[in-house]
Amino acid sequence: MSGLRSTGLRAALFTAPLVLGLLGTAAVPAGAADSPTAHPGTSLTCRGAGVDPDALVRHRTEIVINAPLHTVWTLETDVANWPSWQPPVSTAERLDHGRLRTGSAFRWTTPIPPNPSTPDTSLEITSTVRQIERGACIRWTGPAIGEGLRIDGVHVWNFTKVRGGVRVSTEETHTGAQVEADVPTATRILREGLESWLRDLKTTAEAAAHSPHH
Repeated sequence: MSGLRSTGLRAALFTAPLVLGLLGTAAVPAGAADSPTAHPGTSLTCRGAGVDPDALVRHRTEIVINAPLHTVWTLETDVANWPSWQPPVSTAERLDHGRLRTGSAFRWTTPIPPNPSTPDTSLEITSTVRQIERGACIRWTGPAIGEGLRIDGVHVWNFTKVRGGVRVSTEETHTGAQVEADVPTATRILREGLESWLRDLKTTAEAAAHSPHH
């Protein structure tokens, strides 16, 4: 692999929804209240642990979801069902059973569209929950591995009850030779991916909350 352009394309694909940002198919809602908001302030933590403080590639963003905390939390932690509401997630499987807890691991895949440096292929991500507080926060870490590519990620989620729903805040860092070769591009694509993830979560949770069977 050579060249920043191909490096940036490869680096795009750690978080599954980043494919949406890469392809330019994730439309941003017109209403500001419905859109993820960048939050460059203090890093998020879960039980005192946060993202990688030395990572060059990082982004934090948040959104308010008009749905009960239980609905939002269940969607986000029911990993095996991610493909049902996140189109870029091809497969997702738990490597243990029961409620998501400290030490839980899950493996998920996302397709990589053809680009100048790789053919149609798939990226495999193995995530392990390091800290979790039910209804409040999750922190997981793990590698994403593809042909000629490895990215190590740390991802933190915070869930806070607010009037009318839940504020979901998320922050992620990436390290690895490929992303560090083009930090601005990798950061932009990370931002687009996290925002796509939040929009999908908001859309799905609000639809579930307002369905007649809820």
